[in-house]
Amino acid sequence: MSQKTWTAVDDYLNGLIVQPDAALAAAREASRAARLPDIAVSAPQGKLLNLLARSMGARRILEIGTLGGYSAIWLARALPPGGRLITLEYSSRHAEVARANLARAGLAELAEVRVGPGLELLPSLTGPFDFFFIDADKEGYPDYFRACLALARPGSMMVFDNVIREGEVMDSRSHDPAVRAVRRLYDDIAAEPRVSATSIQTVGSKGYDGLCLLLVS
Repeated sequence: MSQKTWTAVDDYLNGLIVQPDAALAAAREASRAARLPDIAVSAPQGKLLNLLARSMGARRILEIGTLGGYSAIWLARALPPGGRLITLEYSSRHAEVARANLARAGLAELAEVRVGPGLELLPSLTGPFDFFFIDADKEGYPDYFRACLALARPGSMMVFDNVIREGEVMDSRSHDPAVRAVRRLYDDIAAEPRVSATSIQTVGSKGYDGLCLLLVS
């Protein structure tokens, strides 16, 4: 199997059952035009987030790491009437692109983009949130986990992106700060009796990585 095959399968799924639309395509194009990093979730991953949030009836969603708002569009579309998405973004330039993309998708009233370091913004939030998507600086993952847990309720779900690191997460001797932080995240999750978690390895247009999903009890 190769990256070419993984990308081709994603393309097949996108055209048949994922079916990203004009607003999502425009969000990607606007992000590229603004020269944002090409690190947003893939369309199948975005729809997975949407389906997870919809399946649990999430009314309040918190995202850490907005980038250009692509995943925020998927998440905001999962909300019922009266629902709310708050998404935190470190870069004011990225936040500007995200706000425009959310407005183009007709979601400006549902989604609020807040700008600043996530760990500084999180204490200003009032919980509980039903669903969390964390896709920001990996070095902050252990701290984001603890901060989000304080904003969760029994039944809340968290999803962490990029937690396999192309298999490097197995390497206890790694000097990569992202790998070391993800390993600390897993240690913290394993030691926390209030959560039940799993991780899945993924391949696709974004390469080889994975997601960690956990449920708060």
